[in-house]
Amino acid sequence: MCADRITPEHRSKIMSMIKGKNTQPEMVVRSVCHEMGFRYRLHRKDLPGKPDLVFPKHRLCIFVHGCFWHRHPGCKYAYTPKSRLDFWLPKLEKNVERDADALQALHTRGWRVAIIWECHTKNRELLRTEIQKIFGLSA
Repeated sequence: MCADRITPEHRSKIMSMIKGKNTQPEMVVRSVCHEMGFRYRLHRKDLPGKPDLVFPKHRLCIFVHGCFWHRHPGCKYAYTPKSRLDFWLPKLEKNVERDADALQALHTRGWRVAIIWECHTKNRELLRTEIQKIFGLSA
């Protein structure tokens, strides 16, 4: 096992600064959706998983997932930590299970659900095309 290069106290401080909402990738998605004329609600607590963007008119929820935290398959950002695997693996697995449960609950309630991955927010034009597909518009 590889030793961590920073102290546990410093690591704790870094981790405590990670936000759950209003992240940079989420803000990019919100900006592009707004530019395209789509209006949304944020983080509705009455819906399973508190989707990042909710489009009631379209019965559509969009989750903006961080590649690392939500284990984006095949993505270079979804790496597995080298230390403290006994901590990280169950934590990351729980995130994936919670995501699946929320998606299923939303589908059961008649909502369409889309996931936009953090790595897809790095190119606004590709993101715009992805959002058009989500809404069923020709790209």
